[in-house]
Amino acid sequence: MTAPSLQPLEVPSPAYICPFDQACSYLEAAAKQLKLDGGTISILSNPRKVITVSIPVKRDNGEIEVLAGHRVQHCDILGPYKGGTRYHPAVTLREVSALAMLMTWKCALLGIPYGGAKGGIAIDPKRYSVGELERITRRYTSELIKNIGPSVDIPAPDMGTSPREMAWMMDTYSVNMGHAVPGVVTGKPLSIGGSRGRDMATGRGVMICVREALADRGKSLQGTRVVIQGFGNVGSAIAILLAEAGAKVIAVSSGAGGVYAESGLDISALKAYAADNRRSVVGFPQGTPISNAQLLTLPCDVLIPAALENQITEDNVNQIQAQLVVEAANAPVTLSADQSLTKRGVTVLPDILANAGGVVVSYLEWVQGLSYVFWDEKRVNQEMEHLMVQAYRQVMTQSQQQQISPRLAAYSIGVGRVAIALQDRGLYP
Repeated sequence: MTAPSLQPLEVPSPAYICPFDQACSYLEAAAKQLKLDGGTISILSNPRKVITVSIPVKRDNGEIEVLAGHRVQHCDILGPYKGGTRYHPAVTLREVSALAMLMTWKCALLGIPYGGAKGGIAIDPKRYSVGELERITRRYTSELIKNIGPSVDIPAPDMGTSPREMAWMMDTYSVNMGHAVPGVVTGKPLSIGGSRGRDMATGRGVMICVREALADRGKSLQGTRVVIQGFGNVGSAIAILLAEAGAKVIAVSSGAGGVYAESGLDISALKAYAADNRRSVVGFPQGTPISNAQLLTLPCDVLIPAALENQITEDNVNQIQAQLVVEAANAPVTLSADQSLTKRGVTVLPDILANAGGVVVSYLEWVQGLSYVFWDEKRVNQEMEHLMVQAYRQVMTQSQQQQISPRLAAYSIGVGRVAIALQDRGLYP
């Protein structure tokens, strides 16, 4: 596939843009490309519901702490709301609103009948005991009881949450309904209706995108030099799957720093080391210490930011040496950095495509839960791969045909599908 002369997004200054402003800028760029009218843009720019609840919790020492929990439901034009629940100190209402909007476009791009939502509580889960986290999760769920449900809004795990929290949410909702409701959340344990393949789903989707992008360049994963920022659930899954496919993962990092090996890291040994060191790769003896900032600028074929937003900015974009950047995290590349990379001919696969494997398998889990018919892992992976490859091909075809960046192509497809559905449904009353 011949690389087109790409039209970058028009972006404002400065380098750092808050997540909600960035999400709106992507919407505006897609709306301009689609020639949407002002009324449609206004509807799609605003979340339908913004819910903030008070969460009083009794700590183990008997003290009462009151937390604020958020749930933003952006758009249900295509179907029930869908999105993760995040426990992280940096959670804000604007961040949750941005992520809910991005989830709308992601689901539309993948052809999944969902609208976007996101929830969160601004806590560091490491500072709370298991019992305290259970009480927080159950109270948060009970406060949202009228706003969630298998045909209304289906939460899932996100940063700081896991199948454990989803089990508590499912049980709390089910107890209030008087019967088991496995479809109210996804990302549950297998024992109560979770889907096989869910733990590796986001990482597998990233791997598929990398594989397809390399194939378009006449290359394979074998021997490809990969750098991954982040070694949590997603980053570690990406590293494992790429290494199994023959790629050479030369550097990875966790929060406090990373590790580098020119000849490639032993990912199995690294994962075992991280498991014994609070998920940190710092100090891994089979590599050289490296900072997160240094890691991003290493010479490599593929750079995969799989940590937090705003990691590649106008401050470090000129030092990026990869020719393919794949956004496993949400918004790790700022608008201005994306523009700079596009001008240099670097391909950036956007988050709403690259990290969509998780929501695809969440959708497949929801389908299984509603039908009470559960699939083996091979079928789950096949169904997910079909949707991921289909979306990738649609994005790259539109990018080629319209001579626009993959990001603008992806957003144009996602936003366009929601806009068409809005037009077809009409405005009530």
